[in-house]
Amino acid sequence: MYWMLFLVPLAIALHHLMPGNALLVFAATALAIVPLAALMSRATGALASRLGPSIGGLLNATFGNAAEFIIALAALREGLHGMVKASIAGTIIGNILFVLGLSMVLGGVRNGEQRYDARSARMQATMLSLAVFTLILPASYRAVVPSAGDTLQDISLVLSAVLLLVYVATVVFTLRAARSDGGSGDHGGHAAHGAPMSNGRAALLLGGTSLGIIWLSEILVGVVEPASRQLGLSDAFTGVFVLAVIGGAAEQATALVAARRNQMTLSLSIALGSGVQLALLVAPLLVLLSYVVGPAPMSLEFGPGLLLSVLVAVIITGQVATDGHSDWLRGVQLLGLYAILATLFWFVPDMA
Repeated sequence: MYWMLFLVPLAIALHHLMPGNALLVFAATALAIVPLAALMSRATGALASRLGPSIGGLLNATFGNAAEFIIALAALREGLHGMVKASIAGTIIGNILFVLGLSMVLGGVRNGEQRYDARSARMQATMLSLAVFTLILPASYRAVVPSAGDTLQDISLVLSAVLLLVYVATVVFTLRAARSDGGSGDHGGHAAHGAPMSNGRAALLLGGTSLGIIWLSEILVGVVEPASRQLGLSDAFTGVFVLAVIGGAAEQATALVAARRNQMTLSLSIALGSGVQLALLVAPLLVLLSYVVGPAPMSLEFGPGLLLSVLVAVIITGQVATDGHSDWLRGVQLLGLYAILATLFWFVPDMA
């Protein structure tokens, strides 16, 4: 992906020289984020491989969704709450259906039936189910009490705090389990590829790519609405199936490479772990940040279409991916569901 770095200065130049061409600026900026996300992933992996599996796992969890979080934060500052929620839901759906499904197809075609750690998969699937059921509550309250008002916002605050505590507990449990296992496993280097990198260089690269993604995200959010209108895309489709793919491009590529190398435990932990972090950390954190960033607070009330899509995706993934083995047919099943949901969002703009 690194050859695409020339798009970074090109996107910035187009933003200043051709501000009226929203579609061109959007395309260049979206593609420019991909190599920066890849570099961020590599820097994180380099640090993780030297600091040990426990701290490495925490680093990978923290920075794995950095691009998605930065894009969502930029949209939050503009008050685009619907697009923020669509992006969060879309990234969860994309990781557990598209990325995991394609990983199973690529890994199964090349390696036949693959094995992975079923205990870890079940734990992550349970965390996703907990998060989805929690997100259903605000929408249910709105349905019962249409004039919810401030009460719904208070409910969102409490639920956000609970989800964050569950995430912290999950991190603590994972670190202790890694320590008791003697540091074995894949935590330390899912992105540690390429030439060795010193800690100082990795830290500088991590900081530089973060700043670059922040800059490009501001440009992307500013042109996403006019670009979507030019393409005839709804805000829901753009958030669920466009921004979600852009933000997670590097992590998705890492999962696919791992599956082809017969490292299905690693591939599955990337796909499901990213969804867990988005649901338990990123979403509630954005709710809390909305009180200091942006024109108005954001609630955890997701639209019925988004909730239904995430719920179906989590239930099907839990059935397909938690028994310790995978093959290409299971991947096709997940990809089929992803295509079905994309079709619904394409033809029904109000799905969100």
